[in-house]
Amino acid sequence: MREFVKPRVVVSKCLGFAHCRYNGLMISDEFVSKLEPHVEFNPVCPEVEIGLGVPRDPIRVISVDGKLRLVQPATGKDVTDEMLSFAGSFLGSIGDVDGFILKSRSPSCGIKDVKVFTGMGKSAPVSKDAGFFGGAVLGRLPHLPIEDEGRLTNFSIREHFLAKIFTFSSFREVKLSNSMKELVRFHSENKLLLMAYNQKELKILGRITANHEKRPFAEVIEDYGRHLSNAFFRAPRYTSNINVMMHAMGYFSRDLSHNEKSFFLDSLERYRSGKVPLSSNTSILRSWVIRFGSEYLMHQTFFEPYPEDLVEITDSGKGRKL
Repeated sequence: MREFVKPRVVVSKCLGFAHCRYNGLMISDEFVSKLEPHVEFNPVCPEVEIGLGVPRDPIRVISVDGKLRLVQPATGKDVTDEMLSFAGSFLGSIGDVDGFILKSRSPSCGIKDVKVFTGMGKSAPVSKDAGFFGGAVLGRLPHLPIEDEGRLTNFSIREHFLAKIFTFSSFREVKLSNSMKELVRFHSENKLLLMAYNQKELKILGRITANHEKRPFAEVIEDYGRHLSNAFFRAPRYTSNINVMMHAMGYFSRDLSHNEKSFFLDSLERYRSGKVPLSSNTSILRSWVIRFGSEYLMHQTFFEPYPEDLVEITDSGKGRKL
């Protein structure tokens, strides 16, 4: 079993940490609760931080002459500047973080699907956008995994988010080590995971790690970090995962019986059709890794990209394949 570096995750404070919703309530989110023992959460409520209090009159995003403003209709107060100032200050002070989980559709924290109105009176929304704090996060830290609790009910989105935050937290430790040896180890252990995510970036990352130009560590690690983010920009397609698992099976092909191979190939087909999760197949491969004592595969993060007890096959119903 892997030892994981705890990711540093900024989270909306209302998602189980404080009664700070506009109506004084708190939202209990099952995923956030399950994740809490495995990460270092940094809870924040931007609306409270700019002095709106609890409970408070709701705020909304409105469009004024083509520009978005953040207002409190009941009082007529415009808090746009206060929110943007807080967002800039907060994001400039949090140091290295590995991801964000923000409140969905919130005028402050939402990352998409936030209703935009034409004024303070009663009217239907005319469009949707990001909230002001959430938009600042997306604009300033686009390379990080940034999700809301609603999207994380989707199996594929959740799996991708977890793989990213735990990979990025491990890479953060490599940066702090100031050691090329640690970078080589990190790259070696993540080869199969990177192969699933983006083979083009894997090759680039391999050349960066080789460092034939003998560049200083600071230059190498910056270059590596940029391409690591590129590699994780999109979740791997299920076909890429299947290719990696077939590649891994090749290490044992001479040692497996015909029935074992057939069982595994049948299991891959069930994964291809969405009937079983990826972990069902990686568990089979891991058993062979242990059985045949493959040192190289023993340390591959592909088989356990995040803690096993976070594996959850429930889905919002929007599908698993990407």
